[in-house]
Amino acid sequence: MIDSGPLVAFIKQCTSLRELKTIHAYLVRTGRSQDTFLASKLIESSALSRAGHLDYAHRIFSWTHYPNLFMWNTLIRGFAISDSSSMKALSVYRDMHASCLIPNSFTVGFVLKACCRLLRPHEGNQIHSQIIKLCLGIETPVINGLMRFYVSCGDIDAARVLFDEMCERDTGSWSVMVSGYAQHGRPREALAIFREMQSQNVEIDGFTLASIAGVCGDMGALDLGKWLHSYTDRRCMNIDVVLGTSLVDMYAKCGSLDDAMKVFQKMGEKDVRAWSTMIGGYAVHGYGDKALDVFAEMKRAKVRPNCVTFTSVLCACSHSGLVEQGCRNFEIMWSDYGIKPQIEHYGCMVDLFCRAGLVNRAHEFIKNMPIEPNVVLWRTLLSACKAHGNAELAEQISRQILELEPQSGESYVLVSNVYASLGRWSSVSKVRSLMKDKKAKKRHGWSSIEVDFTVHEFVMGDESHPEREEIYKMLDQMAKRLKQEGHATTTQDVLHDIDEEEKEHALGLHSERLAIAYGLLRISEGLPIRIVKNLRVCRDCHEATKVISRIYKRDIIIRDRVRFHHFREGKCSCNDYW
Repeated sequence: MIDSGPLVAFIKQCTSLRELKTIHAYLVRTGRSQDTFLASKLIESSALSRAGHLDYAHRIFSWTHYPNLFMWNTLIRGFAISDSSSMKALSVYRDMHASCLIPNSFTVGFVLKACCRLLRPHEGNQIHSQIIKLCLGIETPVINGLMRFYVSCGDIDAARVLFDEMCERDTGSWSVMVSGYAQHGRPREALAIFREMQSQNVEIDGFTLASIAGVCGDMGALDLGKWLHSYTDRRCMNIDVVLGTSLVDMYAKCGSLDDAMKVFQKMGEKDVRAWSTMIGGYAVHGYGDKALDVFAEMKRAKVRPNCVTFTSVLCACSHSGLVEQGCRNFEIMWSDYGIKPQIEHYGCMVDLFCRAGLVNRAHEFIKNMPIEPNVVLWRTLLSACKAHGNAELAEQISRQILELEPQSGESYVLVSNVYASLGRWSSVSKVRSLMKDKKAKKRHGWSSIEVDFTVHEFVMGDESHPEREEIYKMLDQMAKRLKQEGHATTTQDVLHDIDEEEKEHALGLHSERLAIAYGLLRISEGLPIRIVKNLRVCRDCHEATKVISRIYKRDIIIRDRVRFHHFREGKCSCNDYW
């Protein structure tokens, strides 16, 4: 008879279900199938193997007369980490609870992992109650698991309450909160937690760095992003594909494509997400040819593109006016790679035609789509009608948009703007009244700029900034110098029935003008002024910024909702194709 020690070694070396069954059969023949220690090792090897023999592990478990806590935990853990069997983890946990066996911190940790995967807030809340009853809530790993559960279910505030009440926090505790705020679109809170983490000299792991890099990209905080990158160098951290891709994305979103490409080229491993991110970076900056070059290099590297890759490729073609290349890539997506076009791909094609002035072609494309077009596509077409003066089609689409989204403030504003551009102020009034009746909320515009690691945010006519007096003096100076340079204000985008003087004044107070003024005051000469804007830059601000870049001899980079604009010496990188 083989001793337990060699048997355990054999079990650990098993790589196939057949080998596990052979050892199990030997245990049955030798009357040792109820040996708790050996059975637990057999369950562990079955449940946690790469192949994931969970059904067999469960069978061994059910044949065991008196399963111990380790067996229960192992089985729950195996089901919890399985992509297809997480629900089974909750079922096994209920059976364990019914057997009156008391769970420990490992048990609840595995069950919470299953709740995170399944997004089951009710079960998670029950587990939280049991954790309190069992007095397990003082253990840091358990609280971390609860925080991850609440973050995954979207209740970041509940996670924050737990975080604030913790007696001891480890790196994982901080990481959960930083990534949670980042995932749920609350970048300022993410940065605040990160700064507190730094002040307490907590070791920063790669996952946290990747989350903060994403926040820096969203906010356009390049200085902080560069600090993060230098931190990895100082600590000799390995930049894996996840962190590397986050840094590439951060640099691209902050307007520093050269730095993005340097990180990309240094990455040892590049998966499809990394390639797609680099292509997307060139796309939003309007460098379509470079984006297509990276796409060609990706194919030579034998990395198979996915649907996200083609979204980036089509976006690149759209922003650069590469109509034929866009059509060709739209075709090969299905013919060469078997990727069925999704709504975002159709949206890119509509945008491609609209930017090129092919409004009727875009309309025909939408009508012949095999899937139902969404309101975003119709808005894109309506904007093109406005830009190219297609009043009849604009009227037709406007009605359709308001029927599709009667509660969307953005739709009402767009339709109102179209009527205003046509000078139909009575229709504008009707749409605005309808918007008010429907209680539809519109999104307010803002612009932000990073100065000395602090992000300053402005809205139109903002007077809340502590340095507002200096900012408005600079605004006045900018306005005078623009007039001296012969800049003629373009007031057609000021969509109110007011006189021209009032329109010019309103344009001068747009949020990006305030951000530019602050940048001229506080950013050293020779350094670019980088601005992030949540809406599309208006035509007059675009023209004015070109002149400002020449007057003050400053590079100004604006990232609006659609793309990047690099202003230098009176010209813009978009070549007015936007």
